[in-house]
Amino acid sequence: MSTRIIPIVPAPNVAADVKIQARSITGRFTRWRWAMVWLTQLGYYGLPWLQLNGRQALLFDLQADRFFLFGAVLYPQDLIYLAGLLVISAMLLFFVTTLAGRLWCGFTCPQTVYTELFQWIEHRLEGDRQARLRLDNSPWNAHKLARRGGKHLGWFVLSLWTGFTLVGYFTPIRELATAVPFGLGPWEAFWIGFYGLATYGNAGFLREKVCQHMCPYGRFQGSMMDANTLYVAYDERRGEPRAPRPRGSDPVLRGSGACVDCTLCVQVCPVGIDIRQGLQAACISCGLCIDACNQVMDKLRSPRGLIRMASERELANPDTTAMRLRDHLGRRRVLVYGGLLIALTAVMASSFLTRPTLRLNAVRDRGVLARQVENGAAENVYRLHLMNASEKARDVWVNVNGADGLRLSSPTRVHLDPAAAHTLTVTVHLAAEQALGMAGQIIPIRLGIAEADGLSNDRAETASTFIVPR
Repeated sequence: MSTRIIPIVPAPNVAADVKIQARSITGRFTRWRWAMVWLTQLGYYGLPWLQLNGRQALLFDLQADRFFLFGAVLYPQDLIYLAGLLVISAMLLFFVTTLAGRLWCGFTCPQTVYTELFQWIEHRLEGDRQARLRLDNSPWNAHKLARRGGKHLGWFVLSLWTGFTLVGYFTPIRELATAVPFGLGPWEAFWIGFYGLATYGNAGFLREKVCQHMCPYGRFQGSMMDANTLYVAYDERRGEPRAPRPRGSDPVLRGSGACVDCTLCVQVCPVGIDIRQGLQAACISCGLCIDACNQVMDKLRSPRGLIRMASERELANPDTTAMRLRDHLGRRRVLVYGGLLIALTAVMASSFLTRPTLRLNAVRDRGVLARQVENGAAENVYRLHLMNASEKARDVWVNVNGADGLRLSSPTRVHLDPAAAHTLTVTVHLAAEQALGMAGQIIPIRLGIAEADGLSNDRAETASTFIVPR
């Protein structure tokens, strides 16, 4: 089975001042794109408003060093899970690209999603593609000012709401809403404005230029694709030579290809490329050209699929039947990426589900390393940092284990509030008989905490040392 890298046509050289006015289209891929817009944006705008256990269900409280994740409480020490999530996301991206090209770019990338939303506002307030082109070329007057002003007002409101929602993941969004506009702190106001401005600029003005010139993904996607990877492709064997023809006529009898050169595939493309030139780095695999071409084929009473999701192997060998799903998934690189994805996900999920909810750190008191007390007994002082990584209150006992004769100077019971940390100072005592026999030694010990009710097995321990003075 071939695994060679697919050559990709470089991104087209489009003048910076040329504005692409994409034509609206309907079809299966268009419906899937809007389904993903709804899914991603309902999640993005809605999740900060969910409440769980009396607090925001998803909140990254940087000021308190707490991350609340649907009942789970994470501390900065748990950032390893974020790193793992990023690695899993990258592996998932590689896996999907190997199967079907840039589906991420065409359906779920934030740049694509917000560009789609901005274009929807533009279509509603300025009209369809031809109306927008006429408006672009018309002189400034009250009509043009009203339509352009309404569009930018809609963009502005959506951008600010997007920035407000982003900050709502780091500052409780209900408190943030009551603080708007004059009670906002300087950082909240800055990030709302900054992210809102970034959304306004990227989705409203830069649009396809982000995909063509700023995003590195399109440049190396070919290294993850092989001859059996599906991508949005034009069937050149069937389509060429291009020529117009009457409805219902047979292009073979007329000596032409199936393509009538209507250019609808170019008009609906959000990045302004001509898919008939082959696989291109700027193509985001949105499939809108497939919807447009299928509509034309339906009107001409010709078979669909002139532009379709196909592999290089299928296009090069028209007599070859489509790959079976088992063969498509059984390719070497698919198995490698899929195996790594499953393994990483399993390891991260297991680690997350079994993470300790009681945490303990111990630091020796620098002011009093070791001291001798009455009758030759020895004492060391420690500062303990206790963390409750759960949403329930807990009472815990502090204990110490090590050499015979070690004990806490006094029994210590600590109450830990939900998702709270507590610092206290404890003194560890070594009886005189043992201290005299181990004078000058450094003894390894373990400080620990355990729930006071005795019903739970949750506990935490940390290693330290006990210094016996000479």
